Amino acid sequence: MFNIPTPLTRSIIFSAILLSSFSAFAQPQQALVPGGIALLELPDYTRDTKVYFKNKRVAVFPHENIWIAMAGIGLSTKPGDYDFSVKQPDGKSLNSKVTVQFKKYDEQHLTIKNKRKVNPNEEDNTRIISESTRKKKAKKQFTETTPNVDFIWPVTGRISSIFGLRRFFNEQERRPHSGLDIAGDEGTPIKAAANGTVIDAGDFFFSGNMIYLDHGQGIVSLYAHLSKISVKPGDLVKQGDIIGNLGQTGRVTGPHLHFAIITNQTLIDPVFMLPKDGNTYYQQTSQTGEKTAK
Repeated sequence: MFNIPTPLTRSIIFSAILLSSFSAFAQPQQALVPGGIALLELPDYTRDTKVYFKNKRVAVFPHENIWIAMAGIGLSTKPGDYDFSVKQPDGKSLNSKVTVQFKKYDEQHLTIKNKRKVNPNEEDNTRIISESTRKKKAKKQFTETTPNVDFIWPVTGRISSIFGLRRFFNEQERRPHSGLDIAGDEGTPIKAAANGTVIDAGDFFFSGNMIYLDHGQGIVSLYAHLSKISVKPGDLVKQGDIIGNLGQTGRVTGPHLHFAIITNQTLIDPVFMLPKDGNTYYQQTSQTGEKTAK
């Protein structure tokens, strides 16, 4: 039988310990808001136990002597109570509640010179639909590999656009910003944030040169707008390996890396997976978000 603690209490304590224990690396930080992360301790975890959140399987990984379940909370999630569902190998199922709080995200207005990147033509739309299938497949990737969630920053630099911003391109509203934009010089090497396998890599209409890395159990990282891709699907990469170079391909207003993290098929704010002191520019520029665009 599991002795499941209430995530709102036990998991917050866990996160505080992690943040004080790592510098160059970081374990996930709980944030019970849309775009955030919910953590659940599993003190009596046994092999083949599966954990779900909003009907999607979530990642489970060890930290010291405790196993942790991690669920991404989608941007469209309404405030309220949601359940982790823990399904044991013997068929028993147990639930543990978390309470998601309201969070308001700011707006961002950008001017895109290439108007086709805002209003694609018929040929562009055919390409976008084809690429959408690839993106959905990458987003749903789930392998049984136990993930290493000690992520590092893929590149350091000024934060030019934060996660969750409501976006207006040429005064036309589009989807909220789904990642973290890090500005830099074109050609700057981009590192793998954690060990992984390349799911897909190539040139996409909006995202430019982009790479998806599978880190195990539904945790996927995404690197977009690259000037160069240095890996191919199926490649195994180690944390810190150079996988490409910073650029300004796709829908952009300047050179930057668009970095995103997906878990349980849900885009989350990457800052909750990154060390706070891993980018000296982070505290200075994390609230700007005025120039670059995905």
